[in-house]
Amino acid sequence: MKRYMFKRFGMLLGILFGVLTITFFLTRVLPSSPVEMMLGAKPTAEQVAQAKVELGLDQPLLYQYASYVKNALMGDFGVSLRTGQTVTADIQSHMLATIELVTIAITLSVMIGVPIGVWSAVKRNTMVDQGARSLSIIGVAVPSFFLAIMLQMLFYGVLGWFPLQGRISAELMIDSGFSPITGFFLLDAAISQNWLVFNDVLSHMVLPILTLSLSTLAIFVRTTRNLMVEVLKQDYVRTGHAYGLNPKRIYFFYALKATLIPLLTVVGLTYGFMLGNSVIVESVFDWPGIGRYVVNAVITNDFPAVMGVTLFLSGSYLMVNFIVDLIYFSVDPRLTPQE
Repeated sequence: MKRYMFKRFGMLLGILFGVLTITFFLTRVLPSSPVEMMLGAKPTAEQVAQAKVELGLDQPLLYQYASYVKNALMGDFGVSLRTGQTVTADIQSHMLATIELVTIAITLSVMIGVPIGVWSAVKRNTMVDQGARSLSIIGVAVPSFFLAIMLQMLFYGVLGWFPLQGRISAELMIDSGFSPITGFFLLDAAISQNWLVFNDVLSHMVLPILTLSLSTLAIFVRTTRNLMVEVLKQDYVRTGHAYGLNPKRIYFFYALKATLIPLLTVVGLTYGFMLGNSVIVESVFDWPGIGRYVVNAVITNDFPAVMGVTLFLSGSYLMVNFIVDLIYFSVDPRLTPQE
């Protein structure tokens, strides 16, 4: 088992190194220059030369690459040209907002999508099944940005139920004396028992979570249904019915348990995908997460920030799937690591 873990972790590091290499050289061959970001319009030749020295762009390309790899191994991704802070500090201040949003969204998607998928398989070729399949097709087909805008127009513009954007009301952040503890605002408000802030944060989260959940809900409904259709044909399911066991116990304990391995794979892949895909949702709802941060970095040619976020998202995606691989052996002890 240890050998398998080291092997998988080594592969993870190798992929991260490849992402770092590709990202570095792509940012160097693009026509835009970070010098423009630093100096603005019409800089003098002396200013350009000085800026290149400060950024290390006057050095040979391979030397720049070796220096960046060395610093990255120590967790130093440079200084953001837009914010003036280290990229590591910027990522730390923005990633918790994204993780909070994505974690709640995928939890809701699994809790709702899996039961719907199970009943869709049980009621195969009925109205229930047709409705679930139609829901999954619509969820995949509707673009996230369009869904987000429609939700804003309905629940903010027409009904006035939820805020338009942001993570917390500015006046409440100032006047309530709310001080984040963990960085997860919903959890922090509950810990401090500040229910006014809790309700405000929750109201700001509803629309972005709904946008993320509806698109991933379709994935879990479709995947669970397809897996359950095959499992329900197995002999032990028919035997359970013959012995008079509770149908819900058969479907949600025995049959669903047999689908956990592929279902866990989908959950892990989807969670990693959502961390990067939240860019659109965060931009529409002005959510101060890692997605909006990298969009602003791309727009302003903030190369250190773009490279740092790319590595962070790649590492997060790989780490989630690494953890899922290890969970396999807890779910099904019959599995043995492939050395």
